[in-house]
Amino acid sequence: MPRPPGHGPGYEIKRQDIIDQAAALFAKNGYASTGIAEIIEVTGLARGALYYYIGSKENLLVEIQNRVMKPLLVSVRRIVALDEDPVLCLRMLSQTLLENILARLDHVWVYEHDYRNLRGANLSRMLRQRREFEDLVEELLVAAMEAGSFRKMDPRLATRQFLNMHNHTYQWVEPGGDWDAEMLSREYCATLFFGFRSPDYHNEHLDDRIREYNAKRQTAVPQPVASKDEPTSAGAHVEQRGEHGARSKKRGQAGAPRSGGRARRAGPA
Repeated sequence: MPRPPGHGPGYEIKRQDIIDQAAALFAKNGYASTGIAEIIEVTGLARGALYYYIGSKENLLVEIQNRVMKPLLVSVRRIVALDEDPVLCLRMLSQTLLENILARLDHVWVYEHDYRNLRGANLSRMLRQRREFEDLVEELLVAAMEAGSFRKMDPRLATRQFLNMHNHTYQWVEPGGDWDAEMLSREYCATLFFGFRSPDYHNEHLDDRIREYNAKRQTAVPQPVASKDEPTSAGAHVEQRGEHGARSKKRGQAGAPRSGGRARRAGPA
């Protein structure tokens, strides 16, 4: 967002650093169990200076939530808007989601565990963002069913299967380990799509199609660039969903979080 009047060029850099430190602290101890005194200690700021940068403790939680959802939604909206095979789009969405998880593990932990500490408009806005993301995943799954690639099934259940396999990765994955986002996405989607596919659909060349798509574009998925024109009101949200719904129809014709801090990550079973 634009720098407030009177703030120097280093203001936003310092503010982002404070958010990173707070995310690590909340992930370790839990949001509710972390006081302002602990945030002051890790940031090395006086109380007045801390509030100058963050406004309130809840504002920190809002910023952490935004760092998870805003770039993810920007990318996923663009993926859904592509005039491509919905199965290919789901594969790109999978990798995008995992890239976001691996890039900000502390933020994702806080996002999953502490969102209910938000209040009023902050909670409502965050729940709308979560619902939109789930709707976009469901939209691609329905498009794949309508195209004949996936068998007919309950879209809500299919969405939960897709998201549950991806969303719990943050609990055990080790950054910089052998399992990066591309590898995890390939394996997750191989398992999911084998179960989802219709008897006549074969997806053994999906990874080749991803590589071909990468060669045609600078990146496999649109970059999550924040936009001042990004819809924020409920009305704008409905309008955008209408556009995606139309694209989904075209494709068809063509073919509970726990509170508390983070324990040491366990390895995969």
